[in-house]
Amino acid sequence: MGYDYEKLGLKSGLEIHQQLNTRKLFCSCPSILRNDEPSRRIVRELNPVIGETGTIDVAALHEKEKGKTFVYEVYDTNCLVELDEEPPHKINEDALRIGIQISLLLNCKLFPVSQVMRKMVIDGSNTAGFQRTVMIAHDGFIETSLGRVGIESLALEEDSARKISVNGKKVVYRLDRLGIPLVEITTKPDLKTPEQIKEAALKIGEIIRSCDVRRGIGTIRQDVNISIKGSERVEIKGFQDPKMMIKTIDNEIARQLECLKGKKCKSEVRNSLPDGTTEFLRPMPGSARMYPETDVPLLKISKSFLDEIKKNLPKLSSENKKYLKEFGLNEELIKLLLKQKRIEEFKTLTHATDDYNFIAKILTIFIPEIAKKSGKKISDVENILNLDVLESVLENVGKKISKNDVRNVLWKIVMGKSVGESMQKPSIDVKSEIEKLIKEKPGLSKGAYMGLIMGKFKGMINGKEVMEVLDDELKDKD
Repeated sequence: MGYDYEKLGLKSGLEIHQQLNTRKLFCSCPSILRNDEPSRRIVRELNPVIGETGTIDVAALHEKEKGKTFVYEVYDTNCLVELDEEPPHKINEDALRIGIQISLLLNCKLFPVSQVMRKMVIDGSNTAGFQRTVMIAHDGFIETSLGRVGIESLALEEDSARKISVNGKKVVYRLDRLGIPLVEITTKPDLKTPEQIKEAALKIGEIIRSCDVRRGIGTIRQDVNISIKGSERVEIKGFQDPKMMIKTIDNEIARQLECLKGKKCKSEVRNSLPDGTTEFLRPMPGSARMYPETDVPLLKISKSFLDEIKKNLPKLSSENKKYLKEFGLNEELIKLLLKQKRIEEFKTLTHATDDYNFIAKILTIFIPEIAKKSGKKISDVENILNLDVLESVLENVGKKISKNDVRNVLWKIVMGKSVGESMQKPSIDVKSEIEKLIKEKPGLSKGAYMGLIMGKFKGMINGKEVMEVLDDELKDKD
């Protein structure tokens, strides 16, 4: 839209929530989303009370006046912690480890001791009326093409319950998502242009995805805070789509400029819409919405725990991509290795052979294919075809087996044979078998003969060898 963002005094910061790939934060329940019939339902209402400031929070009062009833769907993968009928358990150490990894990658300073807090929730998305959150790091930064952007803080917190339906004043939530660990990353209001906002969002996203986080729709939620000179801060929820970020910012600037004309600027929360505009959600919550969680002890990060995490920090996708390119891998194999997180396995197997493309194909193509064909979970196949097994097979390529035999050897291992048995070649006279087949079924195509012979011996013979013999035999028939 051609705005002079500096003259307008554009000031912006990001707030990013990302689910971690672990069990729940304050109990042992699995982080599994359910779509079947719940085992039971409970019903509750919002009842705001006067806080320590002597007043009722304006956002809570706004929600109470709506007169809503909240229904919570409960499953056998939920427990009393999620129903707010039992105190929270000790914080999930795996989630804490991932949170610290992300903090270090964002150049943050860690708090050696932190107090778990309760953050007031007023939309019914938590059975307790609050969300547990703990600050673990602060004062970090990322670099952008327009300068350094500060990271205000990084916290670990519980995800909210999942909204299923709204029918008039009845809101139905599902407790499957409640308690899944999140990292909450808040930048400082250092972002000065829409382009820098987008760049920072993508950079933080790359850092987050280098760690063990959940993927897919709904696993990341991103908000942006925006103000211009003379206007109040506005928080825009659902600021996820990179293609719409710049348009959304410019549209919000235009809206705030119109508000300034009528002197009606308000501090509020708005929802991002697919066309780049926004709509009003609710007033901005009051500042006094955090208080200590007395059911959880202070969080202390030991030096030994921190040292162990520092030694095993993951590399960013851009760094891994650069590393993999040094092995001459094509773009597609690099993408597969990054997506499937097989970098460490790839590194290990480079000691067994210098055929790096073949290593990548085994890890990203052969293993998923074998899992699909066998009907086994990919994790089970990966456990069978562990690094020791793969190294042993690769070291025998060119000795006991050919490269073309590897897929069949791996299949036999998954089917229960030992590595040694799987590499033993059966004494099959391929030429005689093909001659016999052509005599019994004359006039078929090469592909038909290929299918019949491969089906008969099911992995016991090499496809390339069969094709070469067929070429010779059928050429003689012409």
